[in-house]
Amino acid sequence: MRTFFQFITLLFFGLTLQAQEAKKAKDLLDEVYTKAKSYDNIVIDFRFTLQNTKQNQDQDSKGNVTLKGNLFVLNFMGVTKMFDGKKNYTIIPEDEEITVSKYDENDENSITPSKILTFFNSGYKYAWDKLLNIRGRKIQYIKLTPLSAKDKTKEIYLGIDTQTKHIYNKIEIAKDGTKTTLTVNSFKTNQPISKNHFTFTESKYPNYYINKLD
Repeated sequence: MRTFFQFITLLFFGLTLQAQEAKKAKDLLDEVYTKAKSYDNIVIDFRFTLQNTKQNQDQDSKGNVTLKGNLFVLNFMGVTKMFDGKKNYTIIPEDEEITVSKYDENDENSITPSKILTFFNSGYKYAWDKLLNIRGRKIQYIKLTPLSAKDKTKEIYLGIDTQTKHIYNKIEIAKDGTKTTLTVNSFKTNQPISKNHFTFTESKYPNYYINKLD
């Protein structure tokens, strides 16, 4: 009987500690989100890697993105994606083609910076993970585990700079073994940006085929 009560005590203590760690993780994520929302704009240079040894995949690319509220301009793998608040633009110089589509806020596949910053607010179990010293910076990792068994993602690790409260990297591991890592090389805020930075100007692309989906 004594052993049984010891087991129950340890189990209860473990669940309580786990709940406290989960709350601490969520509180840190909320702090990161609140700070990011306080900036007028954010300019990020990043590195993206994709690896899957089973499928012999090994990809390494760089890109940059400028964010202002829900507006953004993303340059990645030779393609520019832009959202001006109403429409999405995908500009592909290699094909001299531009795709234009309306933004549907009810479409789960529609991605905006606000969704990127809040994707972790629901649908995940949180856990306080390891603290690493990376080039003199203390990076605290939060582990996110999808609650839905249908989710193709096995787990996500968000690395957060404990001093700046900015996201340092995001490591996503899929159930098929694919590992993608997005690492922030530079994170600049409140930069002088032209008022036309998020405006699509058709005259700049005289020889491009423009495919208007809506």
